[in-house]
Amino acid sequence: MTGTTLPTPLYGLYREQIGFSELIVTVVFAVYAIGVIAALLLAGGFSDVLGRRPVLLCALGLAALSAVCFLFEGGLPLLFTGRVLSGFSAGLLSGTGTAAVLELAPAGHSARAGFAATAANMGGLGLGPLLSGTLAQYAPWPLRLPFLAHLALLAVAMAVTSLLPETVHHSGARLPLRPQGMVVPSEVRGVFATCALAAFAGFSLLGLFTAVAPAFLAQTLDVHDLAVSGTVVFCVFCASACGQLLMGRVGTRNALPVGCLLLVAGLLVVGASLLLASLPVLLAGAVTGGIGQGLAFRAGLTVVSTMAPNTQRGATISAFFVVAYTGISVPVIGIGALSVPLGLRNAGLVFAGCVMLLAAAAGGYLWQRPPARA
Repeated sequence: MTGTTLPTPLYGLYREQIGFSELIVTVVFAVYAIGVIAALLLAGGFSDVLGRRPVLLCALGLAALSAVCFLFEGGLPLLFTGRVLSGFSAGLLSGTGTAAVLELAPAGHSARAGFAATAANMGGLGLGPLLSGTLAQYAPWPLRLPFLAHLALLAVAMAVTSLLPETVHHSGARLPLRPQGMVVPSEVRGVFATCALAAFAGFSLLGLFTAVAPAFLAQTLDVHDLAVSGTVVFCVFCASACGQLLMGRVGTRNALPVGCLLLVAGLLVVGASLLLASLPVLLAGAVTGGIGQGLAFRAGLTVVSTMAPNTQRGATISAFFVVAYTGISVPVIGIGALSVPLGLRNAGLVFAGCVMLLAAAAGGYLWQRPPARA
């Protein structure tokens, strides 16, 4: 997952080298999310048939191909190709990796396994900008070295994954391998919509920081240090992991509405940072919103994955991630489009207001009608 956010602090360097607008930056980012959604819709249930390990190895291979595209990048075509391949990789990894961790966990440790899976997801997304921003600012080859480091990490991940025991076993004939689209079993439908809506709002915040935070820092706050840009994005994902850790104390049923409430508060603070042009206020908004996103995301994923039948768990988790990654892509393209007539700051304020309304609506509904205990 680290590789999917490696380019975040580097978009400014690509803009100088290739020459394109802020709208193109958001489109390049959104192409990644479209790749994620396509992989989840077309192959979200493949690991339920083929097994977890082969699909995980395929995801790591696609990530390596993405890194190679960035290493030899010479213009927008390879940038788009690398982002699409990265999206395919993340789409295969998100649902399959979560299901594998849950199934490999000892009996009675499903809650800890769920935290391990989501924390690895968010932790990897946060480490990407921190790694690439630091290397680009203080080491040679700013547009090459981060992806060489990523290839080294992938080699280790492939070696470890090849040693994992397989958790999917079929006694009879293997089921046909075909795209399943959005699979939401009847056992989960009662809670899926509200949990996924909360995930959509939370991932919209992550998309804001991942796609356009460096541009906000440079154009609105006059901060041009790539390591600082990477650290700001890292903070929101680190806060998300902390929010997931807090869910054990808050409880699954309470974590969903409380997470939405903190998400609204974080977006208010982010909006204030744009008006005040203040980096500390932006960091405060990132931490507050990130904690809220982590609480709501882990709680929603825990409810959905626990209630899903074993034979459709991978496909159900993939459907949950489809909604989440729609939240990380569609609003970000809106920011890029609005930034042309309104400017980046005003576009960010409009975005924050819209997502606040969405998170408030989801939180209010979940407060009145919390999901039944799994």
